[in-house]
Amino acid sequence: MTVILLRHGRSSANTAATLAGRTPGVGLDETGRAQATEAARRLGGLPIVAIVSSPQQRCRDTVRPLSEVIGIQVRTDEALAEVDYGEWTGRALSELVKEPLWRVVQQQPSAATFPGGECLAAVQARSVAAIRSHDARLRAEHGDNSLWVACTHGDVIKSILADALGMHLDGFQRIATVPAAISVIRYTEARPMVQHLNDTGSVLDGLARRPRDPQRGTPECPDGDRRSPDGAPGASSFTGGVPGGEV
Repeated sequence: MTVILLRHGRSSANTAATLAGRTPGVGLDETGRAQATEAARRLGGLPIVAIVSSPQQRCRDTVRPLSEVIGIQVRTDEALAEVDYGEWTGRALSELVKEPLWRVVQQQPSAATFPGGECLAAVQARSVAAIRSHDARLRAEHGDNSLWVACTHGDVIKSILADALGMHLDGFQRIATVPAAISVIRYTEARPMVQHLNDTGSVLDGLARRPRDPQRGTPECPDGDRRSPDGAPGASSFTGGVPGGEV
């Protein structure tokens, strides 16, 4: 199975440079709505079998155009919700950078617990468990070669990618994921394989090709193209994450 991790489009909180967290009613701004439409265009031609979303409005708004294009109802999952930032929720980033905890979040996120909220280690545990659970369920329903979409938040996506890359959570700030970016992970019996990372523009048609044939050890492509079994066409980036979590 292959999961397409889609970060929500730009939100009103992104524009205001505040930490939205789980604040109700934070939707997409004009740019974010355009990004949602573009995501539907990019993904609408792929054989997607399911869409799972964080319950936050900005994520549901992001996948609504895709849901309408492919005719699949969105399923929400609390385990993919935004980080509970507790007392930090709604505060300006310009204030939060002065907090002693900010440095911990940047340098040793595995030790960071937001006052009155979650620890980042728990965020990774719940989100990775959710992705793997949905992936196993959809594999049983649709077979090994299916695609599905999970729309969630920056810190959640970085946590999932860190796990897939075999990276300690303390390195997750090295991963970038901008609004409306796509990252792709294929889960196999042997290991996860990250096929796209922080992708905002490449052609994704290759995701519809059959993955590696275990008997031949190479990907099977309809046009006869032979590609590296551990990769797929797409843009990747390890330029570093936006400091301090997601707004």
